[in-house]
Amino acid sequence: MLTIASRPPSESAHTVAVLAFDGMAPFELGVVVEVFGLHRPELGELPWYELKVCAEQPGRDLRAVGGFSLKAEHGLDVLAAADTVIVPGVPDAGGAVSPALVAAVRAAHARGARLVSICSGAFALAAAGLLDGRRATTHWRYAALLAERYPGVEVDPDVLYVDNGSVLTSAGSAAGIDLCLYLVRSDHGARVANAVARRFVVPPHREGGQAQFIEAAVRPVAEEDDGVARSMAWALGRLAQPLTVPALARVARMSERSYLRHFTRRNGTSPIRWVVAQRVAASLPLLEAGDGTVEEVAAAVGFDSPATYRHHFTRAMRTTPTGYRRSFGTAA
Repeated sequence: MLTIASRPPSESAHTVAVLAFDGMAPFELGVVVEVFGLHRPELGELPWYELKVCAEQPGRDLRAVGGFSLKAEHGLDVLAAADTVIVPGVPDAGGAVSPALVAAVRAAHARGARLVSICSGAFALAAAGLLDGRRATTHWRYAALLAERYPGVEVDPDVLYVDNGSVLTSAGSAAGIDLCLYLVRSDHGARVANAVARRFVVPPHREGGQAQFIEAAVRPVAEEDDGVARSMAWALGRLAQPLTVPALARVARMSERSYLRHFTRRNGTSPIRWVVAQRVAASLPLLEAGDGTVEEVAAAVGFDSPATYRHHFTRAMRTTPTGYRRSFGTAA
């Protein structure tokens, strides 16, 4: 039996509460603990999050898939008082959500907390009425059921995560990593999120609109023989230059039609959307460092005009380049 304890509280820490429950799969809980609960000396004096693992009955043995159990220190009162509340799943997506959990989630939302779900955790937010009239996602296996049980929710089964400001939802398992890193990026900027991702050994940023399900080759392909991988590496070294599908297809040694099919199957998005996402990501450290005007940053990462850059940046980051610099720039 494993007891998950919190670190000593810090007055300046942003509190993150995550739900644990009997019969849970441990992966999503582990992701939240890894991102928000791990001590990070590599970030220096930056105040990190204060993680609190909560359960309806604190101190009780909770069975986890895999044949072990754990105990949570805190109850739902602590969850309702947190700055960010993460529900990594529910015991039964087809069953009723605990009224006590619904009440705690509603109380947290009423206080202005940020509500986050991973996988089937969206059912708890929906039961609390927090997804009515909003676009939301969950694991693709549960999408039809979520839409059936909660017709007021606009369920998008094809994306990794959805940001509605104070309410965020993500697909299953690995998409929880993407959303947690997205939260860190929103709170602390690209440099910190990249450092966390590096320790996690995962890509620092995947666009929320990327497809959940990516059809991948069964047989591993050596990179030197993989035309799509070769074209992506080539593009990353030339983001400031014009990049077109015909040019990428030539590098991949494929016809344009074949390249589009293979690229989308591999990455879950189109080549041009992928290029735009890489350019936005490449602009973040430039904005944070304060090097150059927004117009100069746009040109440095390959956007043909500042207006185009602002449009794509705002769509991806939910803020303007100037707003991002104001929040996460070195001076700030």
